[in-house]
Amino acid sequence: MRVWAISNQKGGVGKTTTTVALGSLMAESGKRTLLIDMDPHASLSGYIGVESAAHGSVYDLFGIGGNPLPVRTLVHATQWDRLSVLPASAAMITLDRQIGTRPGMGLVLTHALAELAPDFDHVLLDCPPTLGVLMVNALAASDRLLVPTQTEALALAGLERMLRSLSMIERSRGKPMLRTIVPTLYDARTHASRACLAQLREQYGDAVSEAVIPTDTQIREASAAGVPLASWPAARRGGLAYRRLLDELLALPVSSMTGAAA
Repeated sequence: MRVWAISNQKGGVGKTTTTVALGSLMAESGKRTLLIDMDPHASLSGYIGVESAAHGSVYDLFGIGGNPLPVRTLVHATQWDRLSVLPASAAMITLDRQIGTRPGMGLVLTHALAELAPDFDHVLLDCPPTLGVLMVNALAASDRLLVPTQTEALALAGLERMLRSLSMIERSRGKPMLRTIVPTLYDARTHASRACLAQLREQYGDAVSEAVIPTDTQIREASAAGVPLASWPAARRGGLAYRRLLDELLALPVSSMTGAAA
């Protein structure tokens, strides 16, 4: 089972869109795929159409005020074949305050995914934009980090913050973590986009994906309709870019000992 975290400490970079797009393409190709919404804003849950009030959420894995719920009771099928979701809830925003210094809370998701290993081929984690127990859990459980980064100057600061947070997590893991920076919202017509992409490649080298996700209004249309790109033929440019990205990611090494340092 491959586990990928999709994270950036800047909003509006295409994090949730990337999670759903890659997940739906995996499911379409026949892989049993689980999307986990680690963000209290629950954008992924809303996109997929699974409400936490009815189904429980990631919050219930932590056993706040009682025993944790079994992870399989929190995972739900979607209307798309082989695509499941574990939703988020607003209560997750209180986890850092409620957990305090309780030991072992950074590995809650790791243990939950160990139970799900026979059930899924791929797991994608849509992370919150802030460093806390939820992001720590996501990065600790993952074998690769994807960092969607908008191709504009302001987005580079968010990328730097994300990589600093990753360095702290790597020290506690005791080993490096594979990471891929994914350029998003790229508009080849603008000098700013072209210059930012060139800067990303110069600064981070092989850690930047060859696939670049373009600005495509149909990606937004698919999101507004609550339909993954794999099921939205109008998003042809964006869909092809995400297919290229997925093929590239699946061809990369899976051992963290061979990861390219950013």
